[in-house]
Amino acid sequence: MGAPSDRDLVLRTRQGDVNAFGELVQRHQRAVFNVCYRLLGDRHEAEDLTQEAFIRAYQRLDTFDVERPFGPWVRRVAANLCLNHLERRRPLSLPLDGERSLALQAPSAGPEAALERAEQWDRLRAAIRALPPHYRAVIELRHFQELSYAEIAEALGISLGNVKTYLFRARKQLARRLQADE
Repeated sequence: MGAPSDRDLVLRTRQGDVNAFGELVQRHQRAVFNVCYRLLGDRHEAEDLTQEAFIRAYQRLDTFDVERPFGPWVRRVAANLCLNHLERRRPLSLPLDGERSLALQAPSAGPEAALERAEQWDRLRAAIRALPPHYRAVIELRHFQELSYAEIAEALGISLGNVKTYLFRARKQLARRLQADE
């Protein structure tokens, strides 16, 4: 028999099997850490909030609908935790205009090209970290976690229209910032 499903592990955890929750943590900790790190931009804070996200998920496991996938739910817990953390900090804001589309160069051979790609990624990561938290969240969930617009709306507790608006504005800000860096 294969490995138990996330659903089975959730049900076992609800019955008191702490090891089952440990397996859920192992399966999803990288994705949860990635959400936290991309939203916060600081490895230590991301590690702390990843741990906190799993503690909250464990405490709220009775509210989880076992007919839905566990991964998006626990990432939503993490994203909301990070957004709340960021709201307690000084908010960042950038102008909302800008027309350039966001694009990275296609991979090409050679160390110079690799260095250029690395520099592009560094600029992109810095630009994402400079976004207001709600814009950073939709970018993270859409482009790095590959959630659908509907899943993002559900994860962040916002309307589908707001997801589209936030993504549009976030992309615009990113394009403007990246253009200014050139």
